[in-house]
Amino acid sequence: MKNLKRLLLLIVVVIIVAVVYNYPKLNMISGYAAKNMASNVFIANRTAEAVNKVDNNVPLIKLAKSKVDNKSKSATSSVYGLLSRKAVYRDGLGAVLVNDDYDPTKFTLQPHRDFTNTGLPFPYGNKKQKDTVFANIDYTKLLKAIGLGFSNPDVQKTRSTIVIYKDQIIAEQYDGGFTKDTKILGWSMTKSIVSTLYGILQCNGKLNVSQLAPIPEWKNDNRKNITYNHLLRMQSGLEWDENYTEISDATKMLFLESDMTSVQLNKEAIAKPTEIWNYSSGTSNLLSGLLKKKFNSHQEYLDFPYTSLIDKIGMHSMLIEADMVGNYVGSSYGWATTRDWAKFGLLYLHKGNWNGERIFDANWVDYVAKPTAHSNGTYGAHFWLNAEGRFPDVPKDMYYASGYQGQYVFIVPSKDLVVVRTGLATYPIFDLNGFLGGIVKAIK
Repeated sequence: MKNLKRLLLLIVVVIIVAVVYNYPKLNMISGYAAKNMASNVFIANRTAEAVNKVDNNVPLIKLAKSKVDNKSKSATSSVYGLLSRKAVYRDGLGAVLVNDDYDPTKFTLQPHRDFTNTGLPFPYGNKKQKDTVFANIDYTKLLKAIGLGFSNPDVQKTRSTIVIYKDQIIAEQYDGGFTKDTKILGWSMTKSIVSTLYGILQCNGKLNVSQLAPIPEWKNDNRKNITYNHLLRMQSGLEWDENYTEISDATKMLFLESDMTSVQLNKEAIAKPTEIWNYSSGTSNLLSGLLKKKFNSHQEYLDFPYTSLIDKIGMHSMLIEADMVGNYVGSSYGWATTRDWAKFGLLYLHKGNWNGERIFDANWVDYVAKPTAHSNGTYGAHFWLNAEGRFPDVPKDMYYASGYQGQYVFIVPSKDLVVVRTGLATYPIFDLNGFLGGIVKAIK
């Protein structure tokens, strides 16, 4: 009996120690589950059952149990009932994780939108395109390449693919439960949206990316020489830990902070600007906060991405979520349909010209596609590159927006090509080189 009591006591002690040690992780796990659930249900109009079965059914996150309240437009998640987190949906601003101090009456602004339909065919409107058959395309090879992305679905986990050649949709496919009208989270593809907003400001003479970042806290220390350019290229030299497998700067920012724009701002420099390249979601959110400084009011800041870019090119499905104090989470939380993500790629393919209207200067494309020092030719200015042939069967001029779990907008100027792929598996599990290489080879 004494041995049994000792054994039970030991088990209890082990459980207590495990809970205490992992308690901070439980905060992140339940936070991720609640936020992902609320966003998918109230932005993408997916069912809670589907999100639990697929999206949240991944290591650690699947430990959380989530409930949706349609009346309050919120989702609550907890792990073994030990720690509960709540995410609330707000019109125009998306879902946000809240804390006990959250007061929905303190911030009621939302962006103004213009959903005017041009009546034109895609991509300049939503009208169906005329059927076009290109003599130089081997459609059998093309469909085989697209099929590769949907093969072995439990591994590849592709949700949607669209291929656009010379502004024409030449292939489009969706997994079950997803359609051309389903909004999909782009994760870090949102970073490329943030970069584009800076390109628009520069085109309009509102700033120059070579200017120093206007941050008073940096003026009297070794961060004083950091420019917008350094931030856009992830070469500011600021400390940052981008790790999603454990508690890190990135996970604490996304699942604990009320103001996500201030986290990177408060980090120390570990190197001089340009000395190192260090990928940082905190930097993208800092850029979102600096963007707000360019406007006289919070309302103007909220409106700017839509009036200057998103609604202007007809990406009407897009929504960028904001943090608890109303700052856009430019690192991670942009949603749009696959076709609207493709419009973004086409804007770059056309070097900033959208059906005759200049959105940003043509030389901005050269800027974002120029390799950044110490990135091994893989990164430009909030865009990824193939400059060093990372994908050998794809032209080296390809550059692309890329997000967690395999969200991609590929721009291939030499082929007049834009390809979008979304899903839940990333490279190398998803064979990007084979997928893209097959598409490229189908165009003679």
